[in-house]
Amino acid sequence: MLQGFKDFIMKGNVVDLAVAVVMGGAFGAVVTALVDKIIMPLISMLVGSPNFDQFLVFGQVQIGAFLTALVNFLLVALAIYFVIVLPMNKAIERRNARLGITEEEEAPADPNTVLLTEIRDALKGRAN
Repeated sequence: MLQGFKDFIMKGNVVDLAVAVVMGGAFGAVVTALVDKIIMPLISMLVGSPNFDQFLVFGQVQIGAFLTALVNFLLVALAIYFVIVLPMNKAIERRNARLGITEEEEAPADPNTVLLTEIRDALKGRAN
């Protein structure tokens, strides 16, 4: 019984995925609050409006509403990058350096690419 459960967990990392979904939802709420309650009011101090919804309105065409959504998206993307992606990449680099893991250069699959690279390197050495 336990071996079957272990195989189930190891194959798909279901628990890791579930934790990621829950944490992503919770972090989304934090970032939304940051954007709606802190960053957009700061922008409204500069622009005079908490959003751009009434900016560039031509009848039914509301370009300002698109600009508001675009600014919100960019702020959320920046927050996710600086709070999750960048620290995670640094942590992975530190772990790999501690363990002595180096990134291997990917070998070209095409033999013609290998041959052309060798010819190029030989011509460079010959020209010098």
